Amino acid sequence: MLLASMLRQRDFDKKACDCMFNKSSNFVLNFTFKTKSIEYVNLYPSRLCSFAFYLYVRVRSRAGFETERRGSHPYIDFRIFHSNSEIEVSVSARNVRRLLSFQRYLRSSRFFRGITVPNSSNILDDDYNGQAKCMLEKVGNWNFDIFLFDRLTNGNSLVSLTFHLFNLHGLIEHFQLDTMKLRRFLVMVQEDYHSQNPYHNAVHAADVTQAMHCYLKEPKLSKSLTPWDVLLSLIAAATHDLDHPGVNQPFLIKTNHYLATLYKNTSVLENHHWRSAVGLLRESGLFAHMSLENRQLMESQIGDLILATDISQQNEYLSMFRSHLDRGDLCLENANHRHFILQMALKCADICNPCRTWELSKQWSEKVTEEFFHQGDIEKKYHLGVSPLCDRQTETIANIQIGFMTYLVEPLFGEWARFSNTRLSQTMLGHLGLNKASWKGVQREQSGSGDDVDPAFEEMDSDILPQEPRLS
Repeated sequence: MLLASMLRQRDFDKKACDCMFNKSSNFVLNFTFKTKSIEYVNLYPSRLCSFAFYLYVRVRSRAGFETERRGSHPYIDFRIFHSNSEIEVSVSARNVRRLLSFQRYLRSSRFFRGITVPNSSNILDDDYNGQAKCMLEKVGNWNFDIFLFDRLTNGNSLVSLTFHLFNLHGLIEHFQLDTMKLRRFLVMVQEDYHSQNPYHNAVHAADVTQAMHCYLKEPKLSKSLTPWDVLLSLIAAATHDLDHPGVNQPFLIKTNHYLATLYKNTSVLENHHWRSAVGLLRESGLFAHMSLENRQLMESQIGDLILATDISQQNEYLSMFRSHLDRGDLCLENANHRHFILQMALKCADICNPCRTWELSKQWSEKVTEEFFHQGDIEKKYHLGVSPLCDRQTETIANIQIGFMTYLVEPLFGEWARFSNTRLSQTMLGHLGLNKASWKGVQREQSGSGDDVDPAFEEMDSDILPQEPRLS
């Protein structure tokens, strides 16, 4: 009755609500929201407590800072977007996977610390961990193959790489971190990415974290950044797409998703990633030994970094970056200026795939396009109107990538090269040019013309698409 009362009180944006109760147990067996004939929710008995608690918090107060967690909103089943997975996975099953993942990583980490496991009969696993350790010795190499590293670590690339970087940068010692809490936090982060997403998964997060490490090593940054700056950067990189549902913001808005309402259609996914990250930080107790003031500052600044990855805010950040570079007034001794540069670095890391080698870049291009197309398939199925770039019948990987590079990647990395004109910057621009030429070659083979740019990019709002970079 309390549950039904709360539903009536909030009315949940006037959506139609259907509740079925098992009268002998008073459990909600099924709870559905229906909008445009889509059934969004399947709530099972194991999720009732979490669901009721969520409703109570939302109904009681909308004020203050509220963290988010995967599974803390059980009435939203993102797996409707993935037709291959129809079976409900309980919270307890996810916790078992998380525990097993932690145990696998804990064993692997002995090799990373140079400790030999006695009487090991699994020679293949030992050899693979040895190869992973060798790869970590070259983690600052721009040609780092995150796909190979993920295979060598048995799907634990994000945990293994991020823990290594914390140790490499001296963060564990400097901030007196409990290594068990750190591992637990990283395992929770990795498990809260959706492995069924072709692109927005833990491997992408690991790739962005590795790229962020490369940028932190750049001369201008390495001599100016504090351990606090490095700590924020690595956490933000590892969690920047946490609990990504595999669909974009316009999809959430047009389907009246509750997250879109909660965040008022503004940086919906980025806000959710940030709140999810804060939830894991608090749950793990990783920084419980710090003062409340420092923890709150950390949460806020991590949010600033993650929110900067919203591609719809590209023009705003790029314009500020250009203005600073034109005036030559960036001073990395200023904490605010350093934080802004870290925002730009994370933006670069997030979309750096076209700046990798062709072998790596092509794989990422195929993965992100498949995720786009999967969303388009869902939109077609439910007559929602197919989003730009998401129609597999009219779009091609080559067209999408050429438009992406032209309108988004080239302007951003052109300005980054103005700020940090190093060998790495020139390498990234070189790969970008070669990869764009390769996709144009594919495009010519497919259409007989190499001058077309995907019209979907041209139709997108001008606020999202930055102007071409100016020559300095």
